Amino acid sequence: MTNSFLLNRVLLKFGDPDPKLAGNLSAVTTTPDGSLWLGSDEFISIERLQPTDHCIYDQHQAVPVGDFVSLVDDESEIDIEGMDYADGYLWLVGSHSVKRKQPKGKKVKKDVQRLATITSDANRYLLARIPVVEGKLVKTAKSITAGALPPSQDKNPLMTALAKDEHIAPFLTIPSKDNGLDIEGLAVAEDKVFLGLRGPVLRGWAIILELELEENKLGTLSLKALDKDIYYRKHFVDLNGLGVRDLCFHNEDLLILAGPTMVLSGAMQIFRLKDAVEHGNDTIWSQDSDALNVLFNLPLTMGCDFAEGITLFSYLGEDNLLVVYDRPSVSRIPDEYAVFADIFRLPT
Repeated sequence: MTNSFLLNRVLLKFGDPDPKLAGNLSAVTTTPDGSLWLGSDEFISIERLQPTDHCIYDQHQAVPVGDFVSLVDDESEIDIEGMDYADGYLWLVGSHSVKRKQPKGKKVKKDVQRLATITSDANRYLLARIPVVEGKLVKTAKSITAGALPPSQDKNPLMTALAKDEHIAPFLTIPSKDNGLDIEGLAVAEDKVFLGLRGPVLRGWAIILELELEENKLGTLSLKALDKDIYYRKHFVDLNGLGVRDLCFHNEDLLILAGPTMVLSGAMQIFRLKDAVEHGNDTIWSQDSDALNVLFNLPLTMGCDFAEGITLFSYLGEDNLLVVYDRPSVSRIPDEYAVFADIFRLPT
């Protein structure tokens, strides 16, 4: 099925010897030097690509996150689900979720037991920012320093705050793909950090968290109090029953990639929430308001091409939207170390 908003494709070429990388992209952003930064849900590094030709990104560099901020261990995946660049920093967030083991299709008894087993990876509880200088990540640069919320085995200060939340607390121990807590979007504007939740979706309402961070000590960030004992705001948005899969800003407006909360093929749509930085307080936005509207639908391919990351992308002199995919279709994979992303036109 054709899409009138689809403008072109971008070829992403990876040099990583692990062919899983090109097929497991979950986050993307750009930096002023023209680099494309990508995250995966199965690695503890972030990936840098540079433009080498028209709509081709190459010269892959895998950059270990642990070189810049503290991780709980050197083995478990971060499950990077959101990235953004703002004010000299590259931001990234892990899913903050627990997971249910999958059946392997060998022995029924063991597969049944695997479906009852819930685990967590300590590195998933990461919210961090790393300075970028001339396209490279550094620990410090002038007045900016790499930092993160201090992680522990299964929580951080954000999780501690959410454990008291009347809407979200009941979902903290539910696996991400079962409508449990799953952070999958990140966008930063001014001093505000927006986190989009794939789950939970409550009676069809998706949730975006808004918070601010401050440097507590060198290398450590903390939640800033927005009011007395209030460390985040909640924005409930009507995304046609879908959850948030990624976020990015276009001027003052927040662009939302929405997709199914559960593990299934279904509608994927791009929404616009107007003047998101200015809303303040807890809010609820239906599509009956002028502030929230659908921009376009993404093409649906059953069983593959799950849109996971979006970022603004300059193409033909205009701001457009770049979309990267998890589990890409065969038509997107020219070889095992490369994959095509899509450029979509942003309607005015």
